Amino acid sequence: WVPPEPPAADFFAEGPTPAEPATQGNLYDLLENICQFYQQQLQQHPQARQYLQQRGLDGEACTQWRLGYAPEGWQHLERAFAADVEGLRALGLVRQSEQGREFDLLRDRVIFPIRDSKGRVVGFGGRALRDDIKPKYINSPESAVFSKATLLYGLYESRKARASRWLMVEGYMDVIALHQAGLPGAVAALGTASNVEHLNRLFRQTDSLTLAFDGDEAGQRAAWRTLELALPVLTDGRE
Repeated sequence: WVPPEPPAADFFAEGPTPAEPATQGNLYDLLENICQFYQQQLQQHPQARQYLQQRGLDGEACTQWRLGYAPEGWQHLERAFAADVEGLRALGLVRQSEQGREFDLLRDRVIFPIRDSKGRVVGFGGRALRDDIKPKYINSPESAVFSKATLLYGLYESRKARASRWLMVEGYMDVIALHQAGLPGAVAALGTASNVEHLNRLFRQTDSLTLAFDGDEAGQRAAWRTLELALPVLTDGRE
């Protein structure tokens, strides 16, 4: 399968000059253009598409979740967005080595765009194509538009689908697979432990929340910790 081509965008369009501050407004625009760039790259990399197929995701799911691919090159974003390097730095997508050389944070990874409550792209998660690559997942750092402690992956999509059953799971793949299987209320924390703010957000959507973490020791610890966090917010009628 090949996901439908995303809307055309001029990835080399004029952006803010390096002297211009990276404001929230143009950061959202830049993130949207980067998302489209990654989507385009996925179409050109059969290995990345094959990986997603092997994980059970179909073309429709990849399009709906706007999945993409970050190329192997160390400076592909600077080349694609030469006029927006300051914005790339502000988003943490371009980092600096100890030797002072700039490099792209996400390379040779399947990309999961992260959307806020309004559906705007605010960050990215990147998953290595091979399990022996560590770390397996890398997420965008916090920025002026991205706060991991207040966002949940899949919350926007679940609300849009008017989900009636809500589940908190561990990872991006779990969320997408459950939505694809007809359970659109699945959400996940963004590479951080769940917190009271996450739970309050979910209890504003439902009175009954299911924790479906991995069955290994780490998953059991995370589930128990989340249960403990939930106790103060389990008012009458909530479970």
